[in-house]
Amino acid sequence: AELKKASKRLTCHKRYKIQKKIREHHRKVRKEAKKRGRKKPKKDPGVPSAAPFKEELLREAEQRKQRLEELKQKQKLNRQKEHEKKRKLEAKKNAAKVKEKAEGKESSGKSKAKTNKLLDKNSKKSFCRELRKVIEASDVVLEVLDARDPMGCRCPQLEQAVTCSGGDKKLLLVLNKIDLVPKENLEKWLHYLKKEFPTVAFKSATLMKDRTMEQFKKRRARVDLSRTTECFGSKCLLKLLQQHGKTQNKPIQVGVVGFPNVGKSSIINSLKGVRACNVGLARGVTKSMQIVHIDKQTKMLDSPSIIADPSNSALALALRSIIDTEESDSADVLEGVDAILNHCSKQQVMMHYNIPDFRNTEEFLTLLAQKRGMLKKGGVPDIENIAKLLLCDWTGAKISYHSQPPVSQRPPPYLTEDKIAEMQECWNLKYLEEENTTTVQALKYPSPASSIIFQSPGMANGTIEENKVIEEASEWENLETGKEGEEEEEEDFTESEDDQDDVEEEEKDVKEVNQALALVSLTHDFLFSESEHSNSLSVSLDKTADEDDAYDFNTDYV
Repeated sequence: AELKKASKRLTCHKRYKIQKKIREHHRKVRKEAKKRGRKKPKKDPGVPSAAPFKEELLREAEQRKQRLEELKQKQKLNRQKEHEKKRKLEAKKNAAKVKEKAEGKESSGKSKAKTNKLLDKNSKKSFCRELRKVIEASDVVLEVLDARDPMGCRCPQLEQAVTCSGGDKKLLLVLNKIDLVPKENLEKWLHYLKKEFPTVAFKSATLMKDRTMEQFKKRRARVDLSRTTECFGSKCLLKLLQQHGKTQNKPIQVGVVGFPNVGKSSIINSLKGVRACNVGLARGVTKSMQIVHIDKQTKMLDSPSIIADPSNSALALALRSIIDTEESDSADVLEGVDAILNHCSKQQVMMHYNIPDFRNTEEFLTLLAQKRGMLKKGGVPDIENIAKLLLCDWTGAKISYHSQPPVSQRPPPYLTEDKIAEMQECWNLKYLEEENTTTVQALKYPSPASSIIFQSPGMANGTIEENKVIEEASEWENLETGKEGEEEEEEDFTESEDDQDDVEEEEKDVKEVNQALALVSLTHDFLFSESEHSNSLSVSLDKTADEDDAYDFNTDYV
């Protein structure tokens, strides 16, 4: 049965006693007020009808009154929001405490491990762990290379791990973004790479309208984001994988690995024909292993990016490391831009960006910021943001640049002739070469003059082993919590600033109201003291410090 609420009824004796006590208290308060000599505030006489600008004064006073009320309401709402925030935080803390107590030590340990896992999702160690999972689970590993700098996208640690793993694990190179380099340069790179590993020329499907394809030149009213445009090299790659699956007599798993922004997820989307994996300009979009079924015999495993080793050159770190351009330090970004400019032809950079000659990186960024209208307050060029934008352009598919393959073929020490032969067996190399030539012929390429010549830094060292990762303090593990904390702090800071502004405005309005009232009282005294004025020529007016700014009617001359 439900419990009834307690009755609020009292006995008459108790009620009368309370009323008596209240009367006594009021009497006591009145007596004390009498002793202090506090008088009731005088009633505002209002603005006399004979006063000049009466309507304007009244209107101004009313407006000020409304403004004060609005400010009070605003402050009240802000206070309520703060209280709600505090209450929610307290409630969360209390709930967590209760949960920990109820579950005991073991469950609390588990919950801590879970939270650590969630926080660890963005960490370098997590990336390595997931990458290792992909390599171990794969029968074929696709190493994706950016055609603009294929040597800079190769990771010797990854290649060694795959070639020396034993078993029938195969490594296949996929040369992506082939439409961004001159045709002659692409052919040179295909010829160079095929001597070490089987290489597939590939152009991923993109969601935007592609300038290289004539059939997509016409404007479409609607663009279906789930469907992608046609790609090149997908048929060749799929057929090779299917043939390999038949030779193995089992369904195969294909791991797609590589450095950030080489187009790993885009290749899977191109093979699937739909947007199966998330893609974006930001580096490190894929954070964990993702399985995509292409057909009954083929599974694609999307992996996080390879972590670039800190021992790499500044250029390799600028182009291959997972840098969050929004969160990263401006000094690192500027160093990366400086390294890129030092490895390019200055004349071609000037031609591409259409800017005059520059002496250093800072001057180049200043000129570029002015050209693109990226300015701060007072017309100061926003160097930091333009540097971040430039880095995004170079890692994305915006800028056409190319690097030359090495003059002499020197395979790395882990690639012996036996290993090269082992990696190339079970593949139909003749079919691969034919398909690569047809893919190369099908596309349109930028001219060598319009493509920037770039000096490759060589192979980029990567970290695959989880225990070799050096975590930067509070940068990866506490990324999410740090962001939340910063947001809350920013909110509190802005709110406190708003409160200060409101208080200042209120004080200003109060001062204005006092001045207006002083003016009204002066007008009133002037109009109703004509008889006194006839007896004495001067009228003495007692003014407070606040009333000094009020208009003095004695200074008027008739």
